[in-house]
Amino acid sequence: MPLNGPVTIAAACVAWLAGPHATPSYLQGPSPTVHANDNRRPAGRLKDGVLHLDLEVRMGRWHPEAENGPWLEAPVFAERGRPPQVPGPLIRVPTGTTLEVTVFNALRDSTLRVFGLVTRPAEAGDSLLVPPGERRTVRFAAGAPGTYLYWAEAGGPDTLGEHEQLAGAFVVDSGVPRPDDRVFVINIWSGFVDSAHHRNALAINGKSWPYTERIGVTLGDSVRWRWVNASGRPHPMHLHGSYFRVDASGHALADTVYALERRRLVVTETVDSRHTMDMVWSPSRPGNWLFHCHIAFHVIPEAARFDTATAEHHAEHDHMAGLVLGINVRPSRGWHEAARPDVRRLRFTITELPPHRDSLRSIGVSIADPGTPEHFTSPGPVLVTRRNQPTDVTVVNRLAQSTAIHWHGLELESWSDGVAGWSGMGASLAPPIAPGDSFVAHLSLPRAGTFIYHTHLHDLSQITAGLYGAIVVLDGDAPFDPSRDHVFVLGWDGSRIVVNGDSTAPPLELAAGVAHRLRFVNILPAGQLPFALYRDSTLASWRALARDGADLPPAQAVVGAAQVALDIGMTYDAEFTPEAGTYVLRVAVPGYPVFYEQRIVAR
Repeated sequence: MPLNGPVTIAAACVAWLAGPHATPSYLQGPSPTVHANDNRRPAGRLKDGVLHLDLEVRMGRWHPEAENGPWLEAPVFAERGRPPQVPGPLIRVPTGTTLEVTVFNALRDSTLRVFGLVTRPAEAGDSLLVPPGERRTVRFAAGAPGTYLYWAEAGGPDTLGEHEQLAGAFVVDSGVPRPDDRVFVINIWSGFVDSAHHRNALAINGKSWPYTERIGVTLGDSVRWRWVNASGRPHPMHLHGSYFRVDASGHALADTVYALERRRLVVTETVDSRHTMDMVWSPSRPGNWLFHCHIAFHVIPEAARFDTATAEHHAEHDHMAGLVLGINVRPSRGWHEAARPDVRRLRFTITELPPHRDSLRSIGVSIADPGTPEHFTSPGPVLVTRRNQPTDVTVVNRLAQSTAIHWHGLELESWSDGVAGWSGMGASLAPPIAPGDSFVAHLSLPRAGTFIYHTHLHDLSQITAGLYGAIVVLDGDAPFDPSRDHVFVLGWDGSRIVVNGDSTAPPLELAAGVAHRLRFVNILPAGQLPFALYRDSTLASWRALARDGADLPPAQAVVGAAQVALDIGMTYDAEFTPEAGTYVLRVAVPGYPVFYEQRIVAR
């Protein structure tokens, strides 16, 4: 899926802001206030094994931020006799339940087409047509346990994102749900509020950051979250500070619970459009953490108003980005921070460099032991360190604007996590690194693997300028050997896709018959792209090793086709043992020009 649909970041922005230039008739007239649905209360009346549920669709004024903040007029679901909600009312029943659902269409002149009110699993679901002012009833069995969704379209197929808030979660339980078994729905509303002004809202359970729910858990808790992506876009969801396990994934009509040997640990997992994910995690450190979409345009409001080609802001495009969930982890009884003997110290210096070729600007990074000369590269160099080697990194900011560095994938203390004004605990919150100031990040390194560092302030402009790089954490005492350990970081420089800062690269020479470790990183502002390794026109083979720094389970660490679709914020390690000959490493999507290509010669 190239760049969330379009092939370039600029095109992604244009597509995101595209929409009709007339207000649909169903958006006219006053409407009641929409309530944010936290998905804690199941809807309907359960009696004698039958859930009776009366739903209606009407216009509402949705406030994705504060109740006195901007609002959006949109068709939304409501349970009869209750205020309208985004997301729609939660349908949650035990397996074996029969459902009787009535849908009333209160829209003035738009026929509803309702999806997902069917027995699970199903390969194809029937839709329910409900003309304006009429009711329709459907009766069906819940079917197999799992996490699903239902949704509706008003006035024809939704190709512009104007109905993506018209959806809700559908959960079928195999037993009594635990109190920490939470349901979160991603909704988006996108459209014109009048003939000239476009507005988007991105929300988790009806609210956009910083107005999303604050989740409180205790260190040592095992937490289960069910995620429902009711939007028309995929979202690579990233957890700070801890790994999570993916137990199941599915879509509106079917859910797949993974066998134990297929479950994997990750820090980033993509939930595709109208798909679901069940995740289980236990926090590794107390403090404040985030769980968020790693697409820049879905996290920071200014991203959708910033054009990387012209550096102009467009105030008429009001984008209330906010697919961010705040998490507060309380210390467990008797918890204390472990001592950190034999601390390694590094100096991480950030400065402005002359623009690189046709890029708008270039930020250079130097990583060195104290007292050694600075050497700046853009993007930054690979930070090589060792597992269980505590490391203090002094980040020095020589830019003209503030910054903050996030150590993506590392299990570290919250203060060092790099989200200015949020990372920390209680009243002790890490500040942004102001121009001329420095910040000491305390890195814990309990796991070997491939990780990422990148800015978490002014994300779009600073990442585009090169403020990112790979982290390689080695196990044991073996040296880092660049002739056998190769890092490929996929990024964007403001005008093109680059790997390790460039769109072209000289041939890479490898020793034949020797195992090489290939480390892939995607830190694009938006977009999933595949790396693939070819010999002639045939895919080569490699052994999958790790994902997001975590070793893959034995059932997944197998030899297979040398290709991986890497989404934003993900890393992937593979072992490649070449025969003598010529190979090509390619980043490309069928039907589009090749983004990146590098010859690899094995001798």
